[in-house]
Amino acid sequence: MKALEPVWIALCTYSVLPVPVLDWNEDNMRYSICWFPLVGVVVALLSWLWLWLAGVLDVSASFFAAIAVVIPVLITGGIHMDGFMDTVDAISSHKSREQKLEILKDSHCGAFAVIYCGVYFLLSYGVTREVYFRGAFAAIPVGYVISRGLSGFCALTLKNARGSGMLAAFTQPVQGKIARIVLGFTSAAAMLLEILLFRLTGACVVLSAVGTVLWYRKKTLREFGGVTGDTSGFFLQMCELMMLFGAWIGSFL
Repeated sequence: MKALEPVWIALCTYSVLPVPVLDWNEDNMRYSICWFPLVGVVVALLSWLWLWLAGVLDVSASFFAAIAVVIPVLITGGIHMDGFMDTVDAISSHKSREQKLEILKDSHCGAFAVIYCGVYFLLSYGVTREVYFRGAFAAIPVGYVISRGLSGFCALTLKNARGSGMLAAFTQPVQGKIARIVLGFTSAAAMLLEILLFRLTGACVVLSAVGTVLWYRKKTLREFGGVTGDTSGFFLQMCELMMLFGAWIGSFL
């Protein structure tokens, strides 16, 4: 069905899920970014399934954390981690804004990208293990929807640093305020659900996500003069890491 084409485009771009292959055009790309959070729904369901299965099998916290950390990466094909690595490589270069944007486009992987990728996964594993051990991991999966809703919303509301590339291809065809409204509403609804389901722990998760948005806005405008596809991936990864810390803090309340 033609009405589902924006959905398939969003899923095939931001995940490895098997969907129909389409020729991209302005019509079917127009609102495809609105369906970006749907990938988060899939990741959330698989994460909750793993949480349930881990309880049935009585697995260790270490084994649970290892699988939980890689689920989002396997479903997305690592597209957001790629953006994270490119962005930290550019930021760590301490070069001019123009040179940093060139580093983002460079297909080579720099030393800082490898170092901070390792740091990221080490922190994610450690905090996930603690959150699971404290019985608070159930509050995390909704965060995969929150992070994607906020990532898309930032991409549409913040200045594009280049005006070209994949992010521009997804945001330029969007007309009016419909996509902003959809992604803003999706983010708000997911955050409200998080708080209603998980109370103080959920509130800590939401505050962590909002704090990451404020930090990201200031950081990306200062470093790059706007957002790109890579910085959007960087935001998503940082948002999900901070929400893990939020759940960890909330588990003590």
